[in-house]
Amino acid sequence: MNIIDDAARAIKAVWGDLTTPKEPTVYGGGGGGGGGFEMSPEELKTVIGLWEDELKKVVDDGERIRRISEDLMPPGQDEASSSYVNSGIDSVISLQKQNDSMKAYIEGYIAKLEIARTKTMATDQANTLRTT
Repeated sequence: MNIIDDAARAIKAVWGDLTTPKEPTVYGGGGGGGGGFEMSPEELKTVIGLWEDELKKVVDDGERIRRISEDLMPPGQDEASSSYVNSGIDSVISLQKQNDSMKAYIEGYIAKLEIARTKTMATDQANTLRTT
């Protein structure tokens, strides 16, 4: 084992396989005009579920980042070893901040989607009552 292999495994553990891009699924009705789009409550529920899945991944990544930071120790007692580990710690701290930011963004976005879903269901219910 060498440090390059260890670093590659750590990156893959946190970010997964970055060599295989995935096509995103687009939800919602088309139609354009005004820069908006519409989704049914069921579509919103699906999108919320996808974001909740992403949130779980980000939380898991945060746990892996924490474990990586706990394992960073200099291989020796010399200045070069300490400097090397300090640089690694700085990088891991930046990674943790970015992970925390992603987590907060996703949590906020899920909350907005939940509000939109609740409003859409209320509107649908009101429209149903008007037509009956």
